[in-house]
Amino acid sequence: MGENARKACAEVFERPQGKASKPVDLRFRSLVGRAAWSNLPKAVQLRFSSRIGPMESAVYRGKVLVTRHSRLGWLLARLLRPVGAPLPLESGGARSALVSVSEHAPSGGQCWTRVYARDSGFPQTINSAKQFSGPTGLEEYLGCGIGMALTVEADEQGLVFRSDHYFLRIGKRRLRIPHWMGPGSTTVTHRDLGDSRFAFDLRLDHPLFGALVVQQAEFRDE
Repeated sequence: MGENARKACAEVFERPQGKASKPVDLRFRSLVGRAAWSNLPKAVQLRFSSRIGPMESAVYRGKVLVTRHSRLGWLLARLLRPVGAPLPLESGGARSALVSVSEHAPSGGQCWTRVYARDSGFPQTINSAKQFSGPTGLEEYLGCGIGMALTVEADEQGLVFRSDHYFLRIGKRRLRIPHWMGPGSTTVTHRDLGDSRFAFDLRLDHPLFGALVVQQAEFRDE
């Protein structure tokens, strides 16, 4: 995986033939490999290979179908609010949601903004930056120096992102935090549903306490 991660940084964009064609982002393809990428649904390939420029964004509207917390997961979601509230705060379902993807200028990666409607108060907004760096080739930075290194796998339905480890940045130092010292293993699944729709599912599993947070959502291409 380390060798693939290094190649992903070298193979970034290509411009298809034709003056009107937009550049294609090759970084996700480099991480999973050409053979696995070719087996993905065409809609998934398009979502994860579209080059998002400085003045552009991709917007996906949809809904959260269900969110479940264990007691420990509910407590953890609130303890993490000071660092950007990266976990959903409310259990339940059938709430509107929106995802926006734009360029993350400091790293050249992608900024993901997720907006979830709530029963009371303003919607919850979660910001994170996907950066194509680190030992696995992909890291998700949450803020306050906290992030997680991700591995990516492709199958016939979509992409699966799994946390490899968490880390803390203090100045130029990067301290690795193993799963047993952190909240557990994070798994995010992107599955194509056809008709311009896709599922976006999140799981946080602790090795001792089981599933802490489970969320299932569905979105549509704009």
